[in-house]
Amino acid sequence: MFKSVFTKYITTFMLIIFISFIVLTSIITSLINSYAVNQKEVELKKAAHSMSVFTNQSFTEWKKQYDRNPGYYDSIIGQIETENPEKTNSDSTNPKSIIEKYTILRNDDIQTMISVLASNIEGLIIIISDTDGEAVLAGNNIEVGLTGKKMPYLSTNKLNAGYEDSQLGNLSGFFDDRYLVYAVPVQVDGLGIIGSVLACTYNPEMDELLDAMIKTIIMSSLWIMLAALVAVYFISEKIISPLKTMSRAAKKFAAGQFDVRVPVTGKDEVAELATAFNNMADSLATQDQMRTTFLANVSHDLRTPMTTIAGFIDNILAGAIPPEKYDYYLGVIASEVRRLSRLVSSLLDISRMQAGERKFNMQPFDICELARQILISFEQKIDDKNLDVEFICDKENMTAIADRDAIHQVLYNICDNGIKFSKKGGKYYIKIVYDDRKIKVSVFNEGTGIPPEDVPYVFDRFYKSDKSRGLDKTGVGLGLFICKTIIEAHGEEIRVESVYGESCCFTFTLQSSDNK
Repeated sequence: MFKSVFTKYITTFMLIIFISFIVLTSIITSLINSYAVNQKEVELKKAAHSMSVFTNQSFTEWKKQYDRNPGYYDSIIGQIETENPEKTNSDSTNPKSIIEKYTILRNDDIQTMISVLASNIEGLIIIISDTDGEAVLAGNNIEVGLTGKKMPYLSTNKLNAGYEDSQLGNLSGFFDDRYLVYAVPVQVDGLGIIGSVLACTYNPEMDELLDAMIKTIIMSSLWIMLAALVAVYFISEKIISPLKTMSRAAKKFAAGQFDVRVPVTGKDEVAELATAFNNMADSLATQDQMRTTFLANVSHDLRTPMTTIAGFIDNILAGAIPPEKYDYYLGVIASEVRRLSRLVSSLLDISRMQAGERKFNMQPFDICELARQILISFEQKIDDKNLDVEFICDKENMTAIADRDAIHQVLYNICDNGIKFSKKGGKYYIKIVYDDRKIKVSVFNEGTGIPPEDVPYVFDRFYKSDKSRGLDKTGVGLGLFICKTIIEAHGEEIRVESVYGESCCFTFTLQSSDNK
């Protein structure tokens, strides 16, 4: 399922979006919930403090009245308990604490104060507890059933020590739902802490808001993921489609079909890859063509001398050639053998260089003297074409550092080609000069030149510009390739400049031991 790049790309992208939205939703809901709780806590804190101050003042005033005639007030409490049991602790007919007596006698005033506070905070519940954590009053006539219940949640020791406290939950079962509670101790001068005031609220609207927000985010995420999926599909298809085309083309290349090309659209990296792929295809096609040409040339060059040799030998053995002609025909046979030897030698030379077996002995030698010797060796060929020869050197002697035998092979091959393709009576020269602490050797001839479309390939293996074999009857397209390989192995460069139908000039550089 996940073998294709397209599937992996789509799956990974969707997972990233999905996880990102989950994290985003969690962060947003957490921030909103935290903000809402903090805001509510601030409101509850104000309400709890206001109720605590009211309770302190109201209790102080009531306590003075109660201390003057406790029996009278206790009888009133008894009467209230008999007539309105819901206003007192249902578990006991006798108030347990002074704070409970206070809430019974001042219940109306306390409820009025709670109503005032509740008008500003939706769902507010005020609870007054004694020091034992028992609710002696639950306000705004909403949770009167809480009166008398113990609140296990309350850290009474903490509250009794004068510290405020806040909680979010059901207070260990005191409430049926989650409430936000802020507790403030009630401290009276002379009596100390007599109990606590708890401001509580349950806000289902906030839960509904969070649920609606989560649903909205989920729906938005689904639409965004759908849009992203469509976009990623088309983008991925644009990237993957050329790769699939290249894959099919590569398989055809493996089968020997080099005429396949990949369509190039746009100017992005994929287009650059397609262009490079097509260039590679052109190179492979060219190499294949050169290999085919090479095989044809080698076959011809092998078959022709071998046929000649076999024919003359058969005629000599059969007595068809008189003895006085033996020397002539044996000379022809020897010439053809040497031709075969040169071909095999070139092939072996290429094989050794490609395998890295040919080592070059870098020694200083006089390049000018070497060039003179090579030029003299072509004296007969130069005279046959009546060439206008010139030999140019910056100095009489110029020392190069290279493998003398390898450079002799290079210069001999280039000079031989120059003479071979020169026109009769044309200009021909060898020029050796200094150029930026290098020695530059140039061989120039006036003649057929090289067609512009062939210039980039003249140094390629098996390549022959003279495809008709009209001027070059013995070459197989390996000489210039060998020259380039040797020069590049020396860390130098070789190039050609040609004006088709007029002239041609081959130039290569060598390291110089002289300081100009």
